[in-house]
This record gives sequence, structure tokens and C-alpha cells, in this order.
Amino acid sequence: MRATFETNVFGLVRVTHAFLPLLQKSAAPVIVNLSSGLASLTDLSNPHSYTHFYPGLSYPASKTTINAITIQYAKAFPGIRINAVDPGYTSTDLNGRAGTQTVEEGAVIIVRMAQIGPDGPTGTFVSAHGPVAW
Repeated sequence: MRATFETNVFGLVRVTHAFLPLLQKSAAPVIVNLSSGLASLTDLSNPHSYTHFYPGLSYPASKTTINAITIQYAKAFPGIRINAVDPGYTSTDLNGRAGTQTVEEGAVIIVRMAQIGPDGPTGTFVSAHGPVAW
């Protein structure tokens, strides 16, 4: 669990703080935090959700923490659009290439959210299908 949090949570905080000075100089600063459908407490607690039966502890907990950090950063830095994105079940080394979509397909929502303008959403959790329940 410590290693997962070191990468997913503390790594995100370190990178965010390293780039804040540059982001604050940008005309349209955006941060896209990579989350997961496994971060939705609504879905994890719903026996009808596909995520409900996921047995792991550290990964969903780390991604749920990213969602909380996203909300807090969005409030702390209102001039920066900061959102959490669930790319979907993407075929990667992390899941032994078991994902149902390609990396390119998973990247579509990430790129879309990275391109939002200053009037775009902030403090949200979205997927390619729309808003994701917290």
C-alpha cells in the first residue's frame, strides 16, 4: 500500500507542486489527474457495479485519494482547471494487458480534458461516458 501511495498520491503532489509556478503563468492552465472507476465510492459500495467485486485495497484507495486531492486543489487554485479522469479499463502492463481498450482509446478523455479552456469545468471526475459518481 505504501508503494502504491508513493507513486499514485505523493508522486502526483510532488509533480503538481513542481509545475505550479509554470501553470500559474499560463493563460489556460490545466491539470488532469489520472483516476479510475475503482475510485468511485458510489460504485465500490454498489453490488450492481462492476467495480464492487474488485478485491484490491491499495489501488482504489490511492485513486480515491487522488479524487479528494483534485477537489481540494481545484478549490485552492481556482485559476487552474483541475479535474480527475477515469480513462476506462485500458490494456496496460498494470493489469497484464487484460484491459478492454487500447492505450490510445483510454487517452482520448485525458487529451480532451487537457484541452479545456479557462471557462471549462474544474473539480470534476469524468470518463469518456460523462461524469463519474464520487
